Amino acid sequence: MLATVTGTYTNGQIILDEALPIKSKTAKVLVTLIEDMSEKTEKPVRELGRLKGGFTNSYWSSKEFNDPIDDLKDYME
Repeated sequence: MLATVTGTYTNGQIILDEALPIKSKTAKVLVTLIEDMSEKTEKPVRELGRLKGGFTNSYWSSKEFNDPIDDLKDYME
């Protein structure tokens, strides 16, 4: 049987959040430690407003941008 139970490791002891779903008194276990990253990392500060460097030069588009494409005439008919 394979089951997953969450818990917390504190001061050399593993405290399970719920009872083990087994009927026997003994069982082999595999412990995977997941480091709690919330204590060590801080969320990056987001700046509001315009993106730096965005549109540094003036924006332009050609006058023919919205004109139909001749290569696709056969598909449009």
